[in-house]
Amino acid sequence: MATILVGTCSWAEFTEWYPAGVKPSERIRYYAQHFPVVEIDSTFYHLMPRRNFEGWAEKTPEGFAFDVKAHRTLTRHGAAYEPGKVHADADPEYDPSEDDFEKFTYQIEPLRERGKLRAIQFQFPPWFKRSPASLEHIEVCREYLRDYLMAVEFRHHSWLDPAVAHETFTFLRDRDIVYTVVDEPQIGSASVPPLVAVTNPDLAVVRFHGRNAETWYLKGAESSRERFKYLYTTEELCEWVPKITEMANQVHEVHVLMNNNYSSYAITNAQEMQQLLAGG
Repeated sequence: MATILVGTCSWAEFTEWYPAGVKPSERIRYYAQHFPVVEIDSTFYHLMPRRNFEGWAEKTPEGFAFDVKAHRTLTRHGAAYEPGKVHADADPEYDPSEDDFEKFTYQIEPLRERGKLRAIQFQFPPWFKRSPASLEHIEVCREYLRDYLMAVEFRHHSWLDPAVAHETFTFLRDRDIVYTVVDEPQIGSASVPPLVAVTNPDLAVVRFHGRNAETWYLKGAESSRERFKYLYTTEELCEWVPKITEMANQVHEVHVLMNNNYSSYAITNAQEMQQLLAGG
């Protein structure tokens, strides 16, 4: 069976969880004492100095894994992305350039050099519908990132409609792209069902966004944390144990990541999921 790593999406904002005296710059070191994997979400919003990634690599133990969220230019959110605004996915203004890819990979390279970079997580926007142009864009990204493990999360239901879901998974499988399984509210076109599929034998990823339907389309919030204000119950987490085990029988490694990052909800649910998967 695969190694199952449980963690959260980001680590810095769980201020209630960190003991007094732990400096912000040292939170990753403390976090890594409790979890073996984390997703860096801040890379979606802005490019950062290479030294940041060098520091994170140094402060985490051998075997610790980082998934890194692709910058918004690569996922066609646009350089001037505004949350809640619907952008046209066919607008060439939002096509990333070769320079965009080079800047992004340059910053994260220290993680790969230390053997701690697992996947680059592409979370495509809700307006990124299944179409020949969208499929071509994924292929372009795959070509630019051929030396990296690429994972994709869709946010428009057209990718997983019953008539085309198999074709979507086949497309990813043929290109060694990891399909990211999600748990999220089932409401409207900007959500996808929690279908379990393995498309790369090296890695499977499950991201938990919570099930708060009332805030899923929330606009004008102070931060994205308001959208994911949801604490999973034990029963809801238990639903996923056999599914994660099923994936673990097909891949080398599974990442289970909590993105319900309101307060310390993600930490609480990640710790409980660790216990459930361990049989506790």
